[in-house]
Amino acid sequence: MAIRDIEHNGKKFKIAYDVINPGKDKNIIFLHGWGSNKEIMKCFKENFQQFRHVYIDMPGFGKSTNDYILNTGDYAEIIDKFLNSLGLTKDIVIGHSFGGKVATLLNPEILVLLASAGIVMPKPLKVRVKIKTFKLLKKLGLSSFRKFFVSEDAKEMNENMYETFKNVVDEDFTDRFSNYSGKTLVFGGKEDTAVPPAAVVKQAELLNTDYIMLNGDHYFFFNGTDAAKNRRLIEHKVLECIK
Repeated sequence: MAIRDIEHNGKKFKIAYDVINPGKDKNIIFLHGWGSNKEIMKCFKENFQQFRHVYIDMPGFGKSTNDYILNTGDYAEIIDKFLNSLGLTKDIVIGHSFGGKVATLLNPEILVLLASAGIVMPKPLKVRVKIKTFKLLKKLGLSSFRKFFVSEDAKEMNENMYETFKNVVDEDFTDRFSNYSGKTLVFGGKEDTAVPPAAVVKQAELLNTDYIMLNGDHYFFFNGTDAAKNRRLIEHKVLECIK
């Protein structure tokens, strides 16, 4: 693992990263989802042997630092500056979940979305009730009860990361997807409840491309009985896209 110092809008970040196959000419950049880190994306390390792999801990996750309140645009600009500092071109960017939104903003030559966030779906009734209840408690000065109401993605976060989470969790990327003009591959998990199949279908429509639904949940490329098979299929489709 290596660390790179990056400055963005007067704010300083230490970005942790790993490079595999450093001698290759073309790059694949891997961006993890919210609450995750680069280690999960390393499940692809045996795939794409023709490329240089760049695995990044985004600010506030893994070994990368963040002491500020950010938005998705900040994440994209920080990662862009990081890549530029190393002279790395954005040949292929593979983004999972929240990383899919960041990947889209990076405007790579080939964009690969794995259960990408960015399509706002209606919340279940019990979630809407929890949100309303917490807002009421907050008005009453009882915000210390936050830990009982926040999602699993937001628990154990410091205040800056919690505020960042609120900035990014319900973003509508409809226009961002529609305006992306590069080559795109869209994958989803058939049993995914975080980014359900309907959201994946909508992304593909906006990006004017096909979608592929794979067996598994939100981490269909990482765990489950078909994970290795799914990674091979993703690799095959990416290589087809290059031809």
